Amino acid sequence: MLSTSEMYQLLLKMDDLESEFNLKVVLVSFKQCLNEKEEVLLEYYLAGWRGLVRFLNSLGTIFSFISKDVVTKLQIMDQLRSGPQQEHYSSLQAMVAYEVGNQLVDLERRSRHPDSGCRTVLRLHRALRWLQLFLEAVRTSPEDARTSVLCTDSYNASLATYHPWIIRRAVTVAFCALPTRKVFLESMNVGSSEQAVEMLNEALPFIEHVYNISQKLYAEHALLDLP
Repeated sequence: MLSTSEMYQLLLKMDDLESEFNLKVVLVSFKQCLNEKEEVLLEYYLAGWRGLVRFLNSLGTIFSFISKDVVTKLQIMDQLRSGPQQEHYSSLQAMVAYEVGNQLVDLERRSRHPDSGCRTVLRLHRALRWLQLFLEAVRTSPEDARTSVLCTDSYNASLATYHPWIIRRAVTVAFCALPTRKVFLESMNVGSSEQAVEMLNEALPFIEHVYNISQKLYAEHALLDLP
């Protein structure tokens, strides 16, 4: 477990997309993502994603198709959270209530509100599911497991549903360049591969809980299939 001082130091680095990836930063973000009402606090949700972007970028161009899109989505959310209606973008629940209540979401086709907060976070939400499944597979797999297979299976069970065939094909070919499980775990910058697994043991339940709460919220408002 991280001490209070360690958490504070990591929080100071959250907004720097150029800094080196460290899985602890993602853990801190998602730990602080939920308040006592189990509302998803967007400040920490987006900070967690900034950490995940650093992770994707640390693997080279393999995941650039995701990381570039995520950075664009983060920029959209930053604009909303600093704009004239910023008080409605403190939590995911507040944002959904505001945008749905004021008809600021395109429910059938992208037209008047192509960059609504609900649509933007939905894209992050879908990508988070893929990463959650992938990291969970890496965590529980044997030492000789092929990360390319683990990543492809996780992608096919999540993000692939929303991508056309040509992107699915290019992505699965790119996954073949993933390093071995041991090298992959060591790239998380928390020590040995065994230490990385321990950190994933701690981090993934928080990520999954945030995902499940977000999924339920979007389902309740029929927002899971926004165009």
